[in-house]
Amino acid sequence: MHPQPPVSPGAERPRGAESRGAGRPRGAGRSRSRGLPAVLTAGALLAGLTVALPASAQPAPEPAAGAGAAADTAAAASVVDVTGSQGDWQLTVDGQPYTVKGLTWGPPVAQAADYMPDVASMGVNTVRTWGTDASSRPLLDAAAAHGVKVIAGFWLQPGGGPGSGGCVNYVTDTAYKNDMLAEFPRWVEEYRDHPGVLMWNVGNESVLGLQNCYAGEELERQRNAYTSFVNDVAKRIHQVDPNHPVTSTDAWVGAWPYYKRNAPDLDLYAVNSYAAVCDVRAAWEAGGYDKPYIVTEGGPAGEWEVEDDANGVPEEPSDVAKAEGYGSAWDCITGHEGVSLGATLFHYGIENDFGGVWFNLTPGNQRRLSYYAVKEAYGGDTSGDNTPPVISDLAVQNAGSVPAGREFTLSAGVTDPDGDALTYEVLVNSNYIDQDKALRPAQFRQTGNGTFAVTAPDKLGVWKVYLRVKDGKGNAGIETLSLKVVPPPVDGTNVAQGKPSTASTEQTDAYGGCPCEAADATDGSHTTRWASSWADPQWLRVDLGERTTFDHVQLAWEGAYAKAYTIQVSDDGQNWQTVYETAAGNGGIDDLEVSGTGRYVRMNGTARGTGYGYSLYEFGVYR
Repeated sequence: MHPQPPVSPGAERPRGAESRGAGRPRGAGRSRSRGLPAVLTAGALLAGLTVALPASAQPAPEPAAGAGAAADTAAAASVVDVTGSQGDWQLTVDGQPYTVKGLTWGPPVAQAADYMPDVASMGVNTVRTWGTDASSRPLLDAAAAHGVKVIAGFWLQPGGGPGSGGCVNYVTDTAYKNDMLAEFPRWVEEYRDHPGVLMWNVGNESVLGLQNCYAGEELERQRNAYTSFVNDVAKRIHQVDPNHPVTSTDAWVGAWPYYKRNAPDLDLYAVNSYAAVCDVRAAWEAGGYDKPYIVTEGGPAGEWEVEDDANGVPEEPSDVAKAEGYGSAWDCITGHEGVSLGATLFHYGIENDFGGVWFNLTPGNQRRLSYYAVKEAYGGDTSGDNTPPVISDLAVQNAGSVPAGREFTLSAGVTDPDGDALTYEVLVNSNYIDQDKALRPAQFRQTGNGTFAVTAPDKLGVWKVYLRVKDGKGNAGIETLSLKVVPPPVDGTNVAQGKPSTASTEQTDAYGGCPCEAADATDGSHTTRWASSWADPQWLRVDLGERTTFDHVQLAWEGAYAKAYTIQVSDDGQNWQTVYETAAGNGGIDDLEVSGTGRYVRMNGTARGTGYGYSLYEFGVYR
């Protein structure tokens, strides 16, 4: 894999990454900038996804009778066409009009038979994947068995923006292009006669993603070369399979001029678009295009499209707003009659993490308001549905200053349309600190009707806190806000602040926000830090100027913490007396009720808690 250069200044904003293969998308972390093209779309916040069901997840939907069986081998493959003329197109399957009412596919492909009955019950007739290979057959079989068809994807680098698996030189790398020209038609030939196939989709967001590899005139050459290669793939696929259309997805309609110029063999265009989906029609009309399109990802506003909250992180829409986003997206898609042929909205996924809560219809196998909004839009039968709890007015007391390890108050209004008995979960996530997408259970106690006392995380920075309310019927309401965890207050005076500090080693280069000098740990700021070299042992000491008695030490660790360390005092800086010792450090904030007297106070680290060095935001000594 090739390293990914940073985005060049002024370039379009990068998007989330996707995984190449037959499964689900994988997302990079937050990567946004304002003032860029409005119809930048796609990608996902879903990162670090696993195919295994979470241990705490509800059971998967029960398979319908015969759902586990392969599709009838006698069933004939469909003939799918784009018919009509300029501005009056339609997709047909075996001569019958077909509007794509779809979802992107998230569950493990091997478990497709378990989930497809639920998908079909929503009125969904299409699912989309990002890759096609030997593992795809169970999904195609399950889809065909339930009257659902598949937009089968083929992955090209650097799809989906940063973290997408490397850069390719589409001007010169003939080996890569020849490999793909051989691989993709192989799977087309394998599945062309399968009744589950609707169309083939070559690439995902690579026209945009190439900005992470190139800049300036070279970027233009690469984008033209990439879309020309997509056309070569489309021609080869048509030679193998003349009965199914070929498209190519990108993250913004700014990619369409490249396809218009270089890829005439595509049967239709495709775009991933979220909050800006209602602008796609105007862009198509202004571009003078002569092909219809589908929206291959869409839904509520993404992380890259919303304003930052008071803590400086993207403000996630509410469950209600997300559900409304799906409905309004579908209205705009179907409103472009004769040109827009439908959509696969994002995302029928079960991942129960940061991105899963932002987008998935069924995180942790719990249906949420967005699930029912899509079902209603697609004409599924909602008459007997039990629907999710609705959370309103979620609030965190003093969200901009929550002391680490202390209790804070979380409050919300909660109602359930069906009067079901409700259970509550409070979870936290550190994505904006360390890019960890996992949701962790928080310690909490319910203190009233819709109020909770929650123990704050011990690690400094901006966290997200989630309230999940389940109704016991397979539904959940989920709302989230950010909170900023700060050091807990300490009675007394910090006699170390502003005093001279020295260390065994310091990181002096610009890596990771450094230089990170010893003095940065006693400057009174939790935005600067000391960092050591990546070896044991290491120490940091402060000169109090005179022999001083203290009764409290507070260590505010960055991610690189000490598992084993001592607090020592000295009068001469040479001979040390240990006043505190631990071999069970876990980072975050260490509030130590420890007494000592000396001119010098030292943190002496003997075992690191990570593979990095030692790093302290602040080394406070109080009297």
